Amino acid sequence: MKYNFKHLLVISALVVMGVACSKKIDEAYANPNYDVKVAPEGLLPQIVSSMAGNYGGHGPMNDIRYIGAYIQNFTYYSTLSNFDRMGYAAGTDNAASFWRSHYYDIGQNNKKMIQWAIENKQWDYAGVGDAVFAWSWLNLTTYHGEVILKEAFNTDQITFKYDTQEEVYTEVRRLCYEALMYLNKTGDNASQANLAKGDAYMYNGDVAKWKKFVYGVLARSYNQLSNKADYKADSVIYYTNLAMKESSDDALVKFAATPVSATNNFWGPFRANLGGATTASPTAIRQSAFIANLMSGANSAFPGVADPRAIYLLRLNTNGTFKGVAPNVGQTVLAANDRPENFWGVAQVSASNAAPANDLNCRFVFRNNAPFPVMTATEMAFMRAEAAFLKGDKATALTAYKDGISKHFDMLMNYYNTNVPTANVLTTGVRDAFLANPLVVPTSSANLTLSMIMLQKYIAMYAYGAFETWTDMRRYHYIDVDKTTGKQVYTDFVVPSPTDLFPDNFGKLVYRVRPRFNSEYVWNINELGRIGATQLDYHTKEQWFSQK
Repeated sequence: MKYNFKHLLVISALVVMGVACSKKIDEAYANPNYDVKVAPEGLLPQIVSSMAGNYGGHGPMNDIRYIGAYIQNFTYYSTLSNFDRMGYAAGTDNAASFWRSHYYDIGQNNKKMIQWAIENKQWDYAGVGDAVFAWSWLNLTTYHGEVILKEAFNTDQITFKYDTQEEVYTEVRRLCYEALMYLNKTGDNASQANLAKGDAYMYNGDVAKWKKFVYGVLARSYNQLSNKADYKADSVIYYTNLAMKESSDDALVKFAATPVSATNNFWGPFRANLGGATTASPTAIRQSAFIANLMSGANSAFPGVADPRAIYLLRLNTNGTFKGVAPNVGQTVLAANDRPENFWGVAQVSASNAAPANDLNCRFVFRNNAPFPVMTATEMAFMRAEAAFLKGDKATALTAYKDGISKHFDMLMNYYNTNVPTANVLTTGVRDAFLANPLVVPTSSANLTLSMIMLQKYIAMYAYGAFETWTDMRRYHYIDVDKTTGKQVYTDFVVPSPTDLFPDNFGKLVYRVRPRFNSEYVWNINELGRIGATQLDYHTKEQWFSQK
């Protein structure tokens, strides 16, 4: 290329002349393609909201409406739902909302928050950013399997290579250790009061609780690998002991519930996200027969035990009993008075999916301002119980198991007493009586079973914890048998028959969600072909984390 030096001199002169007024021009006409530095406290609220169901409806709460059917937390109110059948909705982003949440809503926002926090010496914000990324990467990989890791967030690319799940686990732990390093730094511009400005909807600037959150992510990362030959039960126990121990430590995304839609709980009636009605989009969900039986005494693991927590989590029917809907068949196979209310408390004698005008009859995580649990003390206790049980230390397992149930009662009593009938409000006396029932908590550790641990954990994480419950159920391949009892770990859980499964499953159960359609299948198809994601039954391919 030839240069005209005369022209270059003219341009140089113009540049010099423009320096004096450049600041005003930049302020008046900010370049949308150039990074504008934002205070970390202005970025964190949106990042935290993406850990639940954010302003655009992206996040775990969106996807749980679909994959909750895989684990039979929920079933579809009508027949032949793609998700009741462990299938997917081809050509849509249904059930792949968290993909967008991780790479976009958290993504560059969180990267910039960490970068600017380090530049500002706001070590607490940097640590929180790493903690969120560790949690998000772990959720993403257990949900989808192979994902884009090394090339993620590279704005110079339009197609991206996928990395192995094992590599993602390594990165999760690296981020956790880095998060702890930053969270342990004090001085400079680290400040509880300033962190609270951005952290108003999670921990209100409490660094000690964010450290427990990080330890909880580490505990999950070890617990999820229970099928591996090098499974480290002691690491699970160690990190759960450093993580949340009391209900006050629970990581809860909170909602202001103002007249602005995005400030309300994604599952509450104000946002009306539980009322859709197509087979591909089963957002009109009902409690399943499995959970209703488990909490009403009809499950053979806890025969005859009426769980006092049921009124908090589930809905009664017109007959005043707890019943649920079986997969694929819809609610109309039940007698009208046996059909459970929907999660907003609307009777189903004649089916209605319309959202009520208010949430005065809504409970648990289905209210407009109900907090959404991201990670809890009850989960940590049950992980500790399972790890100790698998290690052969049943005494420790029984103590942790009992603590897991107790902490779930505490969580419900502390955060979800709203709209519960007065006669059914939980108390410490009710909790202690339930824990004294030998059909629930055996008097001898020798009588504790793996089924008890996993089923009580299933109850304690009902609805909000579906991502992790699905990870648990895949570790036990849905219907694995406990070698010590010869009985199915998830007692009485029945998977769809081969003829009831989604056609593309070819008789196999679901083990992953496909990458998001409108990014990957539209723009990254060659890479999807390389990892096998263009195959009809890709969603049935078992993931590395659950393989032996």
